[in-house]
Amino acid sequence: MQWQANEIVQTLKSKKLRVTPQRYAVYANLLARHDHPTVEQLHTDLNKEVPTSSQATIYAALQALREVGLVREVLLEEGVSRYDANIGLHHHFLCTHCGAIEDVDWEAVQRVDFNKLRTGLKAEKYEVTIKGVCDRCQP
Repeated sequence: MQWQANEIVQTLKSKKLRVTPQRYAVYANLLARHDHPTVEQLHTDLNKEVPTSSQATIYAALQALREVGLVREVLLEEGVSRYDANIGLHHHFLCTHCGAIEDVDWEAVQRVDFNKLRTGLKAEKYEVTIKGVCDRCQP
């Protein structure tokens, strides 16, 4: 789905966020992509034409967007935070060859039976990361 500028502004306002150029740019960028970028990748992408955002500013924008539930942090690799504007239920596929990340439909993975957890554990949510080789990397 392609988002219009006024839809992005209204979404930010509906979450009681002040619409700053940086928040707008970060959110619009995340909505337009599906590769779950890191802060460094967002920084490079947003500053291609006119360097206007520092990494600290991007972190601050992401934090604000996360706090109101518009963006989520995705941890698919140890020590690497990635960001996703798709906040609906879904899993991820991580190509171990090229590092590409793709969303996997929630229903594609068999449901986890929380009743089979050890007594005393109270599960609240889960997400599956499937690791393998994508079709672009297969011989």
